[in-house]
Amino acid sequence: MMKQKPALAATVWALGLALSTGLAHAQSQGVTKDTITVGSIQDLSGPLAGFGKQIRSGMQLRVDELNEQGGVNGRRIKLLIEDSGYDPKRAVLGAQKLVNQDKIFAMVGHIGTAQNLAAMPVQFEKNVVNFFPVTAAREMYEPFHRLKYSFAATYYDQMRLAVPMLVKEKGAKKVCSIYQDDEFGLEVQRGAEDGLKTMNVTMAEKTTFKRGSTDFSSQVARLRAAECDFVVLGTLIRETIGTIATARRTGYNPTFIGSSGAYTDLIHKLGGPAMNGLYAAMSVQNPYLDEAAQPIRFWANKYKTKFNEDPTVFSVYGYTVVDSFIRAVQKAGNNLTTDNFVKAMDSMVIPPDIFGSPEMTFSPTKRLGSNLSRLSQIQDGRWKVISDYMK
Repeated sequence: MMKQKPALAATVWALGLALSTGLAHAQSQGVTKDTITVGSIQDLSGPLAGFGKQIRSGMQLRVDELNEQGGVNGRRIKLLIEDSGYDPKRAVLGAQKLVNQDKIFAMVGHIGTAQNLAAMPVQFEKNVVNFFPVTAAREMYEPFHRLKYSFAATYYDQMRLAVPMLVKEKGAKKVCSIYQDDEFGLEVQRGAEDGLKTMNVTMAEKTTFKRGSTDFSSQVARLRAAECDFVVLGTLIRETIGTIATARRTGYNPTFIGSSGAYTDLIHKLGGPAMNGLYAAMSVQNPYLDEAAQPIRFWANKYKTKFNEDPTVFSVYGYTVVDSFIRAVQKAGNNLTTDNFVKAMDSMVIPPDIFGSPEMTFSPTKRLGSNLSRLSQIQDGRWKVISDYMK
């Protein structure tokens, strides 16, 4: 019997090691008994800083609401944000810090197409979910990856449906485009071209610009020379304003339509009356402080009180992205792991919200919540929804 004791002790020790090792594998980084640490990468200093700061505030509002109520399943959320400056290389550095040093559980609401594509490999190597990036690129859910979840109707589908509908309505003769020479701009362009194919129409002129450009005079001159009466904009904030303002100054007034990337109150606030008439695809309604719908008005004024600035549609994106994440965590239960989170999302249904978003559904093979969008137009200095969801 005495000879068996060392062997028995060794067996018990080995069993304990195996159990502790299995437990370590079962757990996911970023989760403790009372905290869930999540990360986000925003543009806080580059060309999309206007968007990034609004997303950050919207996210923080929802996190603070939750934590004031005691958290989700007894855990408070800790939100960490890195600045990419809208540079994919800086996005990689931000992802490396958040994933490897800060040990985040999930990346939530990361802005930018190229930036997400650069950062995702860093995340996936450590089993970190990319949850609801603020970009409508198809690459956010294609090709399929179990750790990809997207909420935004794609730029491609937005333009594929909206462009031919509006071309018909306007009786346009020559359809043209100006777009940012990157993944974002190309998605807008591809959607518009494929939509036009359904009408047997080809673009009369196409012109591009580099990310960060500020002068669009040569591009506008080309569009005007081609006598384009309908222009698709693969543009974001300042590029949208710059293109339209340049056109208006020269007396050139085609129909302009942009994607959800151009749907922000910054367009009319910074661009002024020249922006009236611009169309853009969207889903979430811009939350004006005097909005007729009381729930939106209440939320908008709560945001204004907290941050001393008016909320925008990107504030709403930040808020609703975090709200959707909370729903998934709640459904995943007390034993929060990446595997349990994915399992919860595989049957998730997120109902329409006060901002007019469509219902979102997910499955083991469906990683885009909804591909529906509608149209708004700037009228008298504010966005007005002018269509139902397009199918």
